[in-house]
Amino acid sequence: MAEDVAKRLMDYGFHAPTLSFPVVNTLMVEPTESETLAELDRFIDAMIAIREEVRQIENGVWPQDNNPLKHAPHTAASLMAVDWDRPYSREVGAAQAGRPLSSVKYWPQVGRVDNVYGDRNLFCSCVPLSDYAS
Repeated sequence: MAEDVAKRLMDYGFHAPTLSFPVVNTLMVEPTESETLAELDRFIDAMIAIREEVRQIENGVWPQDNNPLKHAPHTAASLMAVDWDRPYSREVGAAQAGRPLSSVKYWPQVGRVDNVYGDRNLFCSCVPLSDYAS
């Protein structure tokens, strides 16, 4: 669930926070003194909105495996695709529900990737050092 919340924060325009450090299955949120009160309030509003989305899952409105958190982050391409077979609106997917159209929107370029697989199966696509020999 922590990973789902972290990915969903991207839809709300925040960089996904550190996961599972120092405690497994947690988020580490570290606002700095450079953050404005307005930005902190925006983050709190996003967390409250995500909590309401979790409540929709808990109440069975959205399935546990087909909801805005499981599909986050939502790319512009995924939201604009012709086919939309999800039980929530594109507006909810984009985290724009109830927000003015003039608000700034960050569009993630890549959807969800299997982070655990990538973490455990690293591979290097670097050019071999021998190619640099003169």
